[in-house]
Amino acid sequence: MDKNAYSKLAAEREKRSPSLKDCTFAFLSGGAVCALGQLLKELFSALGAETGTAFSLVSVTLVFAAGLCTGLGFYDKAARVCGAGLFVPITGFSNAVTSPAIEARCEGAVTGVGSEIFKIAGPVIVYGNIASVLYGVIYYIYLCAAG
Repeated sequence: MDKNAYSKLAAEREKRSPSLKDCTFAFLSGGAVCALGQLLKELFSALGAETGTAFSLVSVTLVFAAGLCTGLGFYDKAARVCGAGLFVPITGFSNAVTSPAIEARCEGAVTGVGSEIFKIAGPVIVYGNIASVLYGVIYYIYLCAAG
């Protein structure tokens, strides 16, 4: 079989991704996570928390809930249906930290969990910090030049 015939055969048998359905589920599930965050913010504010404290409590609650759902096996099942919508930054980050920790728990606290926990999230943290420093320096230079 030549290269062109193989390409044609592969294209015919390729499973098509239901893009519209995937985008719809991602939009709705991401919106649901954000709506949940807003509801939590309103709840914490109604309970007497100041705005800044309420936002912090929302972050902690969403991180805890996503980590708990990952540990119980619900997060992966929901992510298969909802797609990218569940990887709204804070819940996705929690899942990215919790998953390797769960997989490495049998190797011990230090050599397993401790060394594997930031395997996926570590580069995001490192490069995010580097980018924030660079942007801060550029912004500082811009302010000095403007003022």
